Amino acid sequence: MDTTHTPFDVAICGAGPVGMALAALLARRGMDSTRIGLVDAKALGAALSDPRSIALSYGSRMLLEEIGAWPLVPSATAIHQVHVSRRGHFGRSMIDRGEHGVEALGYVARYGDLVSALSVACERAGVATLRPVRVSGHSERTDSVDLTLDDGRALQAAVVVQAEGGVFGEQDARSRTHDYRQTALIARVSTSAPIAHRAYERFTEEGPLAMLPQDGADGHQYALVWCVRPERAQALLALDDAQFLAQLGEAFGQRLGRMIATSARVAYPLGLNADPGATQRTVAIGNAAQTLHPVAGQGLNLGLRDAAVLARLLARDAGPAALSAFARERQTDRKLVVELTDTMARAFAHQGPGQALLGLSLGLLDTFNPAKNLLGEWMMFGRR
Repeated sequence: MDTTHTPFDVAICGAGPVGMALAALLARRGMDSTRIGLVDAKALGAALSDPRSIALSYGSRMLLEEIGAWPLVPSATAIHQVHVSRRGHFGRSMIDRGEHGVEALGYVARYGDLVSALSVACERAGVATLRPVRVSGHSERTDSVDLTLDDGRALQAAVVVQAEGGVFGEQDARSRTHDYRQTALIARVSTSAPIAHRAYERFTEEGPLAMLPQDGADGHQYALVWCVRPERAQALLALDDAQFLAQLGEAFGQRLGRMIATSARVAYPLGLNADPGATQRTVAIGNAAQTLHPVAGQGLNLGLRDAAVLARLLARDAGPAALSAFARERQTDRKLVVELTDTMARAFAHQGPGQALLGLSLGLLDTFNPAKNLLGEWMMFGRR
C-alpha cells in the first residue's frame, strides 16, 4: 500500500486493545475499512508475548463479542464473586453474579490473548495496520491532520485518535496528575486452597492487594496485583520465592490457604495522569486520556467504553462535530471513574483512626443492597 500522504477518515495512533477495538468497531459501524489507519510503535509479536493479566468487565465482553473478538483463546477465567475487605479491620463486602443475573461479573485474561483476538478482528475487517513505526510529528489544519512517521512516510486523516497511553512512569505530566508513591507488583501465584471464580480486593495500609482467579495449565491460579510503597517493592523483588510468598501470605491472610508458588515478579509505578487531550480534529482515548490506579480494575474497561462511543459518532461523521459530541457524552463516566479510583487509592492507603470507619463501611455496604447493586453495576458496565 502506498502510504505517502495516504488519506484516511480516521488515523489511530496506538494499536493496543483500545485502539484496535476502535478500529474494529468503526468497520462494524459501516466505515470503509480502507479509510481506517492503525499505527503502532511495537511489532505485533511483542504485544502477543506480553505476560500481564487484565481484568475485563462484563460490559467489555459484550463489546468484544460484537466485533468477533470473543471468546478469547485460551479462554478467559470468569469472575463469579468479588470479595472486598480491609486488612486489620472489621468489615467486608461480597458482590455476587447472582445478584445481577449475569453469567459473570467480569473475566481475567492474558493481555497477549486479548491483543491476538483483536488483531484477528481488525485483519478480518480489512483495517490497514502500520507497525512497527512511530509518529514523529503532526500538523493540524482546518480540514485534516498530517502525520509524519519516523520511516519518512506521511499520512493524512480527517480525524486523529491518540490511543497510545503507556504506563504512568513513562508519561509526560498532564493537566491532572498525582504520584501515589505506590508500585504495583505483578505475578501469578498458586495457593493451597483456591476458591474457583472468586476475586479478592484486599486493602492494606500501603495500598490494595488484588488476587484475581486465572486458571492455567497447572490448575487454579491467581493474577496478583500488589500495590506497595516503592521501597517495599524493591525489597520484595529482591526476596527469593519462599520469602516473597511468606510476605504475601502475611499481607493477604489465610482465605486461600498457603501461598505455595509464584511466577517471576515485575513492577511498575502507579499514578493518576488525566487530560481529555482534544482539539478540533484530534482526540485521546483510553490510557492516552486517563491513566488510573488499578484499584477496582477499571482502566482498560473505561478505555473500551471510550472506543465504543467514539466509533458510533465517527461512523456518522468523521469530523469536529463528532469529537465535540464525544467529549459531552463521555464526560460523566470518565469523571466518575477518575474520582472514584483516586478516592479509593488515597483513602485506603494510609493509617489513622479513619481506617476503622472505612472497614466498617464495607460491612455496611454488604447489608444495603441498593448501594451494593449500584457498585456492581458500575464495575460491570460503567456509568450508563
